[in-house]
Order: sequence, then structure tokens, then C-alpha cells
Amino acid sequence: MTETTRRSPKAAKPRSERRPPPPLDEAALDRLALRYVERFATTRGRLTDYLKRKMRERGWDGAPVDPRSVAERMAELGYIDDRAYAEARAGAMTRRGLGARRIAGAFHQAGIDEADAQAVAPVIAESAGSAALAFARRRRIGPWAREMPDRAGADRQIAAMLRAGHRFDLARRIVAMLPGHEPEPADLD
Repeated sequence: MTETTRRSPKAAKPRSERRPPPPLDEAALDRLALRYVERFATTRGRLTDYLKRKMRERGWDGAPVDPRSVAERMAELGYIDDRAYAEARAGAMTRRGLGARRIAGAFHQAGIDEADAQAVAPVIAESAGSAALAFARRRRIGPWAREMPDRAGADRQIAAMLRAGHRFDLARRIVAMLPGHEPEPADLD
């Protein structure tokens, strides 16, 4: 290795030999929160979990601060909007062909409260048919299948649609459609 291609001494040290980062204080916690919300679309719940993890990893120096209050302050300043996050996430998941139960699970995991989830629920219910058809098209189920499946194949296709979060009756109707038939979301209502 030549002199010009050598790594810096800091990069050569393994992580275990590096000096640990200093413990967090209130100002450092605010900086971490700001950096997180500028890089990621997030919710109050996810930001709170992130800050708790960082406090656990690095320790704390000074008067105790509740990470939830930092997340609430970021929401008051307009850096976090749980409802807008829920709308965007629901739109992306329905375009991918995922159903209401999968979307509700993602909302729960992201820490979106019930009021924001209920505000987005009518939009999710309205697009249930088009989301189910998008999933069926992507997985070649029902009208996009090459041939009509046998009983076991139909059960597997229904199970796949149920895992994607779609209602049983909707999944059963799509799987029962003849291959080559081009359905419309209105056909499923």
C-alpha cells in the first residue's frame, strides 16, 4: 500500500476502541431531534422512540427531559404532522396494493394515534377495491392469472390477499374472476 492510499488513523481504529460519544443534554437532544426530522418523514411516536434509544445508548447529563415533550414541541413547530404522515403512508400503501388491515398495522407501528387514523380511514375504505386489484395484478391473481386455479391454488391466492390486508369477501371475489377479464374497482362494490 502506498503512502497516498493509506487510511486515516481514526478510520483504522475499530469501533470498540473509539472514544464513546459524550452523554446527551437538553441541547444535544434537541439537535438530534432536529436532525432526525429534517432527514426523515416521521411521527411523534417514532421520534419519541428514537430519542429514548439515543438517551439509553449515550446516557444523560443534566436535568431529566421527557422525549415526548421534545416530540410535541417539534409537532407544535410544524416539523411533524402525524395526520399528513398517515395520509401519505396510506396513499403509498394502497398504490402498492395493500389493504386496510396492513395500513392500520403500519399506523400502529408508527405511533399514529386513533384520531389521526380515523381521519384517514374513509380514504382507505374508498380505495379498497383499487388497492385489491393492484395487488392482484402484481401477483397475477384472478383476472391476471394465466389460468383458473384449482381449489388449493385459489386458497393460496385468497390467503395472499388476506396477508396483504384485504377483506375476505373482496379477496374471494377477485380470485373467482375469470382470467382475461379486465375488472374495474366499481365491479367490486
